[in-house]
Amino acid sequence: MKIRALGAIAVTCGLWLASWIFAPAALALTQVPLSEISYHDCPEELARGVVTSDGSGRAANCFIVTGKAENKSGKTVYDADIYGRIYDADRNPVIENRTRLGSVDEIPPGTSTFAIRISVPTNMPTPLQLEQFKASGFSAKVRR
Repeated sequence: MKIRALGAIAVTCGLWLASWIFAPAALALTQVPLSEISYHDCPEELARGVVTSDGSGRAANCFIVTGKAENKSGKTVYDADIYGRIYDADRNPVIENRTRLGSVDEIPPGTSTFAIRISVPTNMPTPLQLEQFKASGFSAKVRR
């Protein structure tokens, strides 16, 4: 019994030690400030047949939100989620209960541009108001 218990302890310690040696690198979340946020109508080929994303099948207007991302980390940021608040001309939220608006595959070090597509119900008046935009991503690719 003692030999079996000692063997189990040795195996457990070995597995614990191996988990430290072979552990994958931690992926740090990197914040990326966004600026110069604006929007414009989608090109015709993207706008054709656009409906809202809430499953209702209502017609929607298609817009491209653009801006500048300033990656100060010195490393490429991958799988960056873009967050922000969008209101219509009457200050009604365009996308309720959700601030994640899209994602960007890569943000290189320095200042670069980004673009994401959004759908806005046709009954919401423009101009849109774009506020509190930011991005956060990872130091290595997360999605496969």
